[in-house]
Parts: sequence; structure tokens; C-alpha cells
Amino acid sequence: MIAQQHDASGAHFAFTDRWGGVSAAPYDELNLGGAVGDDPQAVRTNRELAAKALGLDPSSVVWMNQVHGRDVAVVEGPWTTGEIPCVDAVVTSRRGIALAVLTADCTPVLLADPVAGVAGAAHAGRPGLVAGVVPAVVEAMTTQGASPARIVARTGPSVCGRCYEVPAAMRTEVAETVPESWAETSWGTPAVDVAAGVRAQLARAGVEMDGESHICTLESADHFSYRRDRTTGRLASYVWLDG
Repeated sequence: MIAQQHDASGAHFAFTDRWGGVSAAPYDELNLGGAVGDDPQAVRTNRELAAKALGLDPSSVVWMNQVHGRDVAVVEGPWTTGEIPCVDAVVTSRRGIALAVLTADCTPVLLADPVAGVAGAAHAGRPGLVAGVVPAVVEAMTTQGASPARIVARTGPSVCGRCYEVPAAMRTEVAETVPESWAETSWGTPAVDVAAGVRAQLARAGVEMDGESHICTLESADHFSYRRDRTTGRLASYVWLDG
């Protein structure tokens, strides 16, 4: 199943769950990640199914080789030759091109400035949050003509701060860079709230959040969670502008 949101200004945002695909356990069913051990043909079929459900041409979707960094690629369309670059954010000024983020606990960040015709997508896990992938993607969009004040920003399903347990030293390290990420689990141990950190970084960059998911991937059986299952599939979040 895919939840799609349409902004009146012409921006589209979509978020998948784990159902409606062809992958076998433990990747059942709609695994969209190509580097998790699933059958490559099943992943290709799932990506086609998801794109068609969204009214997209599968060949118009830009995927990333995500590595938990802050590098951003400005693209005119999907990669056509060679290996997909190792980046954790993509930006395009081409309307109708969809940008996709793969996650299984990390926070997908989708952005669009419909007036400028610029869209961006970022993969924000704990390392990427600290590295600054969120301000980096906003800056890259700005260089393409976007205005932070006009950007529509939304986040998708991710592990919540009540569930993302980490060692105390790690929480302190992350909070030194992003204080708003400091959290505590529901059972009283140190935690990191990546989504809260993303919201804070967007605000500091002049971007106001337009919507966020309240689904915790670890708590939801309808979503993939690496922390819960280890060997599992990947969700996808998409953003594009009307062509």
C-alpha cells in the first residue's frame, strides 16, 4: 500500500509500507531496496509496481546509493551509465522527475519548491543528521533557485525517539551537534530522536515543516525496521513536481 499526498501547489509526496509487492520472506512484500539480499528481479518488479501505482514512469525515478553521509547530487534524471553515486541526497529542477529515498528506520526527508520547480530528497539517519545532510540538501536546492521560505517539507515513517535506544555517550555526541535530538526511550534509557533533529535543522535553514509521519517503523508491523528485524526490506519515499 502506498500513501500519496498532493499539495495544492503541484508537489507530490508518497510513502510506501511493506505490502503489495512480490518479494518473499523476510523481505515480504514490497521491498524496494536493491542491496539487502533480496532477489533482484523481485526488487525490479516491486519498483515498477510502486511507480505505476503513483502514476509514474518507472524510468523517471531517481534512486541513490545511500551511505549515511551528507553529499548531494544535482540530477537531470535517473542515472543512465556506470554505478549510482554514493550520495544521501538528490536535487532536481526537472519537473516530473521523481526522487526516491530508501529507509528502514532512518528518516526520509522530502522537499519541494513548486514556484522554482525544484525538488529535493534526503536520507537522514543518525550519522547523516550529525554530518548535516539536511542543511546540505536545502543549500543545494537554493543554488538551483529554490527559496527556503517557499519549500514544502515532509518526513516519512521512521523509528521514533521513544524506541531508538543508544548508548549514553552516543546520545551526548549527537546532541552536541543537534540538541533537539536528545531523547529517552519509553523504558527510561538514552535515545536519539532523529526526526526531531531533522525538524530543528530544517527550521534553522528557514524551512517550515508542512507535514510529518507519526508512524514508528520499529513499532509498526506494516513497515520494515532494521533495528527490529535486521534482515529485512526497505521502504521508499518519493517526491516530484507536476510536469
